[in-house]
Amino acid sequence: MKINISGHHVDITESLQAYVEEKMSKLERHFDNITNGQVTLTVVKERMTAEATIHVSGSDLHASAENDDMYHAIDQMVDKLDRQVLKYKEKMVARSHGQA
Repeated sequence: MKINISGHHVDITESLQAYVEEKMSKLERHFDNITNGQVTLTVVKERMTAEATIHVSGSDLHASAENDDMYHAIDQMVDKLDRQVLKYKEKMVARSHGQA
């Protein structure tokens, strides 16, 4: 999966970039058809926001999280995306087995 990381009012350090890539690679364990993703990290005053959109076969999944710490915001965002990926995968499996 190719990940584009951008920052709005924040410098993307190598450690921050490595952390995002490590956490986003967790999503590939559940579903192989993730093609690419866009992660945006934003700082407004003292609120850190992490937003991500990933492209899977046939759909786009989006999640965002806000926290006082950027690393916690990234963790929350990846957890939300993980739940969405699992739900999407279950839907795809159910469709292929003829269930509604």
